[in-house]
Amino acid sequence: MKTYILKMISLLMIAVSFTVAAEAQIIVKVRPAAPACRVRPVSPSPAYVWVGGNYIWRSGRYVYTDGYWAAPRAGHYWVEGHWKHRRGGWVWVPGRWRR
Repeated sequence: MKTYILKMISLLMIAVSFTVAAEAQIIVKVRPAAPACRVRPVSPSPAYVWVGGNYIWRSGRYVYTDGYWAAPRAGHYWVEGHWKHRRGGWVWVPGRWRR
């Protein structure tokens, strides 16, 4: 019984550590400048959805990556990424597929 409880506590601690790591966000004082106007390429099919550009953290700063056309996931829609104000600065909330 004692071994079982120790295993359960260990698993719980691992799960919590992954949750905390997934929630880690990088806060910057100033948002990066919006990218220069980019031309959206022609859709490969009327069924495709535009997945807007994203910011990724690279070499100590946010770097913009271009958007792209994607086949939509069944029962999902695309939510654009956006900047969200937090205490002390801004954090990038990446775009994602949502039900």
